[in-house]
Amino acid sequence: MKHIPSTQSLRALDSFARHGSVWKAADELHLTRSAVSHQLRLLERDLGFQLLNRVGTKVELTEQGLGYALDIRRALNTISGSAVRHSNRGLTGTVNVCCSPGFASSWLCARIASFQEAHPDVRLMIQTPHRLDDVSNPDVDVFIAFGTGYWPDMQVELLVEVEFTPLCSPVLLNKTVSLADPSDLRKTCLLHLVDNDDWESWLTIAGVDPSLAQTGIVFSDMNLVYSAAMSAQGVAMGDEFICRNAMANGYLVRPFDINIKSKRSYYLVVSEAKADSKAIMAFSDWIKEEVLKNDAGSISS
Repeated sequence: MKHIPSTQSLRALDSFARHGSVWKAADELHLTRSAVSHQLRLLERDLGFQLLNRVGTKVELTEQGLGYALDIRRALNTISGSAVRHSNRGLTGTVNVCCSPGFASSWLCARIASFQEAHPDVRLMIQTPHRLDDVSNPDVDVFIAFGTGYWPDMQVELLVEVEFTPLCSPVLLNKTVSLADPSDLRKTCLLHLVDNDDWESWLTIAGVDPSLAQTGIVFSDMNLVYSAAMSAQGVAMGDEFICRNAMANGYLVRPFDINIKSKRSYYLVVSEAKADSKAIMAFSDWIKEEVLKNDAGSISS
């Protein structure tokens, strides 16, 4: 190889490796699918080895392609981290935060102005991931991820442990159904996020046939689950942490005093290359302090 491949082709490879599809990579990079495919073909030509296997309409990374993509991801993180460090003079610059949709809309967005007031010269950008545990985007500075806590080559701090409990609108209880016992959930609609696992675990603990979890509506986004619950469309398996304000204001109530501890939690995740940025450290310190305030407020109440 006589020259370094173009940055655009390397970013196309990284995005494809993270998402596993050309159309998702195109969406992330604001390119057409044909443009992403063209960049990948050019990269293969420049490298001199095969990055992709193409079988019909299916495209996947070869073993060599996967190894190269991992190296490129580390390199892009290093480049991005270097830019952040050198651009921040004191507390200036941009912090790109990737946060799970439910945490962002129900908790972070209700508090974010206080960070801006404390650090007016730091520009915040907030986005949501395709997957709740995805911390692979090299353009992101800080991830608030929902997962098991295992992200190699990243700095990981536990933010919040999560407990789930059924939540619904008081309108549902007052006008539609009576939920005197967990078995009464058969009378209403169960609202799910992505799969049935949380409901199955809760029903088992509550002494109800877990096959009931196979009924109801499955949503791809927690905001949709809570919107349906607050509109009295059914009962959601709710995250008590991010639903605290809705519960305090009476939009959501707990029909049963039974909860389950989630296998996953919210974590603050930052790549090693960006961890010493003053602006990123300021945001990390701020959000950890806000979480402590939130917990202290719930204890005092």
